[in-house]
Amino acid sequence: MSRGSRETPLSERLAVCSWSLQPNDVDDLAAKLRQTGIGRVQLALDPLRDGLHGWERTEEVLRRNQIEIVSVMFGCVGEDYSTLESIRVTGGIVPDATWEQNRKNIRASARLASNLGQKLATFHAGFVPHDEADPAFAKMLVRLREVSDIFGEENIEIGLETGQETAAALLWLLSLLEKLNRPNVGVNFDPANMILYNKGDPVDAVRTLAPWIRQAHIKDAVATKVPGTWGEEVPVGEGEVDWRAFFGTLGEIGFGGNLVIEREAGNQRIADIRAAKAIVEKNCV
Repeated sequence: MSRGSRETPLSERLAVCSWSLQPNDVDDLAAKLRQTGIGRVQLALDPLRDGLHGWERTEEVLRRNQIEIVSVMFGCVGEDYSTLESIRVTGGIVPDATWEQNRKNIRASARLASNLGQKLATFHAGFVPHDEADPAFAKMLVRLREVSDIFGEENIEIGLETGQETAAALLWLLSLLEKLNRPNVGVNFDPANMILYNKGDPVDAVRTLAPWIRQAHIKDAVATKVPGTWGEEVPVGEGEVDWRAFFGTLGEIGFGGNLVIEREAGNQRIADIRAAKAIVEKNCV
């Protein structure tokens, strides 16, 4: 069960997103992970699936360096994160123009995740329509069912990235999850994304999504002062996430799964990840 136990030692719950370290290859990833002091990783599958040089020995190198893969992630083709509007239009499995290629990649990612012995894969499914009468809502249901069944055949859970939903829209996300009727589908909760998208209080969202949370990302941000634009990702502890309240609420709902540090900005990623580790150790009680 990916949610784990609250009694699991923190050292066995902390991990780092591989893409946060911007590795050139798997040897570089292993070296950078050693510098963070964390020997567990959420692994991006895209470099392996696409056959990029230097990633063909991933399993061997990570095993030799005693690095545990705790979950995997895969991206969707054609995503444009340059503005809030662009990612709303291009994100995830929503666009028809990229669906066939994404479907092929998803099948390949599921096989790869299974070969790596993984039980949880996360991805950004795209914008969830806020009106069930919207044809896009039905389309999302059909495509998400296909994705969940592809991973379900490999006995793998999927975690949908959160962030673009307001407090009210979270209810639509819950409705979508319930209508999916797929027990292997949950969410990968990221508190900073709600701030980046200027969508409300992440601690309240934890309570709303409690039964569905399969993994949590540890990332921080400050909200934008210009409506319609991105907020700013900052090192953990320097943003607007109330970490004491966040971890307290995770404890209240009984979440004992993996806490995966993600850093997608800045030019001192290793130092920022080490600082995030210290924040988690201080506040996760």
